[in-house]
Amino acid sequence: MRIVAGSRRGLHLDAPEGTTTRPTSERARESLFNILATPKYLKKWRDRPVADFFAGTGALGLEALSRGARHCSFLEKDPAASKILNANINKARFQDVTIVLNHDATKPKTAKQPCGVIFFDPPYRDLVVGDSLSAAHKQGWLADDGLAVLQLHPKAPFDCPAGFDVIDDRRYGATRFIFLERSGS
Repeated sequence: MRIVAGSRRGLHLDAPEGTTTRPTSERARESLFNILATPKYLKKWRDRPVADFFAGTGALGLEALSRGARHCSFLEKDPAASKILNANINKARFQDVTIVLNHDATKPKTAKQPCGVIFFDPPYRDLVVGDSLSAAHKQGWLADDGLAVLQLHPKAPFDCPAGFDVIDDRRYGATRFIFLERSGS
């Protein structure tokens, strides 16, 4: 697994052993960032802070930093995944523009700054993405004009939380990306 584009293009990222972490494939990540590079979305995250909830290896947040995000907050509660995440941040030399929070992404603490984009990539077996999005919103993580990008199994049920609108829904093999904005944005 490697960073697809930007200042750290080609950098190989490590992943923990076993099945507790499911890194987003390079192909799906590239497709996601091709969408995020369009003018409609680019202004939401370029030169702005982003967050990677259920970070795992940190591939989504590190890809965003490589492509021009200003800062990334990673939320990851699994100690083995956090160890790999920190190693990947060090390998990418992004220590000065990241923070790793060893918190449950369904119960985030109050944000220090709102983010232009938040990536949510929980384990597919855990149907917690809506709860995590609602909690992040309540704790000030998402900017008023921000974008939430949810990654789910293509057949997973999803009910849009109150206060959000689905603006796009894409499938790439075993991955589904749902793009949401706050209602009225």
